[in-house]
Amino acid sequence: MKLNRISLVLLAALLVVMGTAQAAPTANENDGDESKAASGLPLPRFASLRSSDVNMRTGPGTRYPIEWVLKHQGLPVEIVAEYEIWRRVRDSDGSLGWVHKSALSGKRMALITGSMHDMHKNNDDKSEVVAHLEMGTTGQVMSCAKDWCKVKFSGIKGYLRKTDFWGAYPNEVFD
Repeated sequence: MKLNRISLVLLAALLVVMGTAQAAPTANENDGDESKAASGLPLPRFASLRSSDVNMRTGPGTRYPIEWVLKHQGLPVEIVAEYEIWRRVRDSDGSLGWVHKSALSGKRMALITGSMHDMHKNNDDKSEVVAHLEMGTTGQVMSCAKDWCKVKFSGIKGYLRKTDFWGAYPNEVFD
C-alpha cells in the first residue's frame, strides 16, 4: 500500500492521539468512595504546593503543554489521580492539571473562601475572635474535628469552621 505525504501526517497524528489517550488516566471524580492510589495513599486527598511557580500541565509528563503556573507556595490543592511520578490536581477554582509529585507537600493548608471569616480561640462561635481572615489568605490546617479545624495563620493559632475555607473535606477528622 502506497501512502502519500498527507496520509502519513494523518496517520502520525492519529497514533499520537491514541498514545496520549492511554497515557493520561483520570479519576472518576464523581465517585464518592475513597480509593487507594499507586502511592498507597487515598484518593482524593489534599496536599499543598511545595514552592511557587509550579507548572500545571495538560497531561502527566514534560511533553505536555503547561496550562497554568501556580504561583503561591503553600496553596492547597486536591490530588484526584496519580500516574507514575505525576499527580492530577484540582485547585480551589476547580481547574484540573498534572504536576510533578516533587512540587507537592503533604502539609495541610487552608485557603479562606467567600468573604472575611473570624478565627476563634476555641471551636465555638461564641469564643474570642483572635483574627479576621480575608478571602484568599492561606494558613496551615493542624487538625480537624467534625465541624471545626485547628489552624494557624501568620503564627496565630485558632479555630475555623470547615465551611470557611478550602482544604478539608466535610466529614474528615484527623489530628
